[in-house]
Amino acid sequence: MSTPTETFSAYDPADYLDSLEDVVAYLEAVIEEGGDDPTAITQALGAIARSRNLSDIARRAGMSREGLYKALSATGNPSFATVVKVSRALGMRIHFEAIA
Repeated sequence: MSTPTETFSAYDPADYLDSLEDVVAYLEAVIEEGGDDPTAITQALGAIARSRNLSDIARRAGMSREGLYKALSATGNPSFATVVKVSRALGMRIHFEAIA
């Protein structure tokens, strides 16, 4: 008797970000778990943009689709201005609070 083989597909958080509340919870978790790794935030923004209409997000952020995709990729290194523009295009703003 043979054992059934399990198959798995790649996990993409973009497949599960259905609402703005999901997006905010995801970003908060990434920031909490990512520590001081700024690439975690940019990759999370990339997943969020992919869960939406990437071309529309790019247009609202004043970027090309390719430029946005590259900036928010694993090897991207977007400026803070780009992160702010993308956040606004996604309907969010960056918020800071005291932790000490």
